[in-house]
Amino acid sequence: MSDESQIEIPPSFIALYIAPGRQKPSLPHAELAARYELCEDMATMLTETARNMEFGLGITESDVLARCLQGLRVEPAVVNEVESVWVVRRLAELLDWPQPALEDGAA
Repeated sequence: MSDESQIEIPPSFIALYIAPGRQKPSLPHAELAARYELCEDMATMLTETARNMEFGLGITESDVLARCLQGLRVEPAVVNEVESVWVVRRLAELLDWPQPALEDGAA
């Protein structure tokens, strides 16, 4: 069994790559799995940074998440726009914070 077949990609991430009216993602499975792993790693790596921002800067959880979203979108961006929203939502989940209300309405 290959490594890529062992990766369980959550439906919330797969949905980022399914165009309206379609059923299959627009990326091949291997590429989708690689993008997911990158985004999951980013969310995990940001947990410590987010906690430090909250306490060090004395800002709210939602402000921390908004700043993380802005940081993810700085060029050259490592993740695309919809992935950045997913990363921030996953970050909130990992920190057990309320899900942010994001202005672009994505995900």
